[in-house]
This record gives sequence, structure tokens and C-alpha cells, in this order.
Amino acid sequence: MRNLNGRWHTTVLVLALFVSPCFAQNRTAGTSTGWKGIVQERLPLYGHRNWIVVADSAFPVYAAPGIETIVVKDDLPSVLKYVAGAISSSGHVRATVFLDKELQFIDERDYPGVSELKKQITGTFAKEQVFSIPHSEVMDKIDEAGKTFRILFIKTTGRIPYTSVYMRLDCGYMSEEVERKIRTAMDEAGNQQAK
Repeated sequence: MRNLNGRWHTTVLVLALFVSPCFAQNRTAGTSTGWKGIVQERLPLYGHRNWIVVADSAFPVYAAPGIETIVVKDDLPSVLKYVAGAISSSGHVRATVFLDKELQFIDERDYPGVSELKKQITGTFAKEQVFSIPHSEVMDKIDEAGKTFRILFIKTTGRIPYTSVYMRLDCGYMSEEVERKIRTAMDEAGNQQAK
């Protein structure tokens, strides 16, 4: 009887470990403080190679366990402004921003307000932070990152396609220039040793 109880306890524990992440990864956070609290909880944990995506309302939910999706009842520009500000003030990370290239070709006649939304999105970041690439390439980057690193998707009330903003987090206290200097020095040291 004791052995059977031990197995039952182990089985329940294993099931709890498998089931709980499924419920924790995708949730709805309709209140302003709810989603902002999630951002504030996740941001200190995240580092370079994590992603935060502020998405339009049709963005799909991913099945991968490291990808968390929350739904908010706020518009895309206000959510983006908050998230970008939180990243900027964190000190330990900075954002490299990817936009769908298709956004440049959406016509105001098809989606009234898209021109203003584009300005709000790009105006949130420094010009050198933002890269426009085809949607399929952005999704490839997300798919690849999601295999190893955590990603937070925040679905907004936005209803204009290709307006999702993909923020790959990088080290906030080291610039790309410093990273290049380090790599160059390493290469030169390797070449010296090879001689």
C-alpha cells in the first residue's frame, strides 16, 4: 500500500508539472494594471535574445511552451509606448525593433488611420533602432528564437494588419560598436597566436 501511495503521489506531481505551464503561458489580462504588471515582472528576467511583441488583435497564439501570450483591452500605440518606455528605462536591455515591410504598402483608403499609426509606431523609437523586413522573415526570427528563448506577445485591440512591433532585446549596457571592437580584438589575438 505504501508503494502504491508513493507512485500515486509521483504521478500527480509529474502531471502537475506538465499541466501547469500550459495554463500559465496564455492568458487574458484585460485591466491596465494586469498587463503592465506582467511586463514589469518579465522584464527583469529577460535579457539579450528575449523578445517582446506588441501585436494587432489577429496575431495567433503560439503553442510553444516558452512563448507567452496575453490579451489586453488597450490600443496598440499606448501599449507600445508603455512597453518601449519600460525597456528603455530598464538599463539592462535595449530594443532592436523589427516592423513588417508590408506596413509601408498599406493604403489609407483601405485602412483609415494607418498613416497616423505608422507615425506613432516609428516615432516611439530612434531611427537606427528600427528595421523593416518582410513579415515572413520576422516570423522566421520569432520561430527560431522561440525554440530557446522566452517571448512575450501582447495582443492589443489593433485592427490594422502588419502593425505588430517585434522588439528583440539586446544588452542595454553594451553597444554594437563595443561588441564589434571585442570581436575584432579576439580575431586579431587569434591571428597573432596562429603565427
